[in-house]
Amino acid sequence: MKGIIGAIAGDIIGSTREFNQIKTKDFNLFERRSMFTDDTIMTLAVANWLIKDKVSKKVLVDELKYWGLKYPNAGYGGMFINWLSQDSPQAYGSWANGSAMRVSPCAWVGDSLEEVQNLAYKSAAVTHNHPEGIKGALATADAIYLARIGANKDEIRQHVEIRYDYDLSRSVDEIRPSYSFDVSCAGSVPESIICFLEARNFEDTVRNAVSLGGDADTQAAIAGSIASAYWDVPNEFAYKSINRLDYDLLDVLIEFEEKFI
Repeated sequence: MKGIIGAIAGDIIGSTREFNQIKTKDFNLFERRSMFTDDTIMTLAVANWLIKDKVSKKVLVDELKYWGLKYPNAGYGGMFINWLSQDSPQAYGSWANGSAMRVSPCAWVGDSLEEVQNLAYKSAAVTHNHPEGIKGALATADAIYLARIGANKDEIRQHVEIRYDYDLSRSVDEIRPSYSFDVSCAGSVPESIICFLEARNFEDTVRNAVSLGGDADTQAAIAGSIASAYWDVPNEFAYKSINRLDYDLLDVLIEFEEKFI
C-alpha cells in the first residue's frame, strides 16, 4: 500500500518512543500503547482540506482547527494549542517540524513538482511561516513527489541538497550517538530524509528514524511518508495502523485514498 498511510504508520510506530527514546533498531514496532498522535491528525486535516478545496486558505485553517480541537490532547506544541484557541488565528513564525509532519498529502495531490511545492507552501504557511518551517515542508514534499514519480535515491538526495541546502551526506550511524530530541525543521528533517535514503525498505526506514533517539513519532512520520512513495507499506503495518484510527479519521483516509491515490 502506498500513500499517506506511510506517515500514519510511522507516527503510530514512533508514538511509544517520543519521550522514551532508544538508540537501537531492535524494538517492537507495534505495542499495546502504540497510538496515533498529532502527526496523524494534522496529516488527515491537510488531506481533508485537499479533498474539499485545495485553493482556499480559510478551508485549510478551518480543517486544522476542527481536527485539532476534536482531538485536543494529541501532543501539540504550546504555540499551536494557542493558535487553535483563536477565532482568527495568524501564523506565528514557527520553525518546528509540524509543517513537515503534515505535508505528505500535498505530494500525492500535485500533478507537478511546482504544484506540489505550491500546496506544501500553503499547508505550512498558515502556522509555520518561518523560512525554516517552510523549507522543511517543501523538502519533505519534494522528496515524496520525486519518489512517487520514480526518481531514485541519488536523484532525490541531489535535489534536496541543492535546492534546500540540507546536508544529506551523513549516515544514520554517524548521527545516532550524539543526536537528541529536536523539534526544529533544521535539526530533524534532514535526519529524517537520511533515514529513508539509507534504508532497505519501509520497515528499515522507520526503524532508522526511531533509533535516532529524537522526536521519534514525528521523524518516523516524515521518513515514513517518503518511504511509502518509494516502496509499498507492508499490509501488516497498514492494517495495524488503520485499526488504531477511529472512524472519523479513517473516513478521511479512505476518501483521500479513493480520490487521489
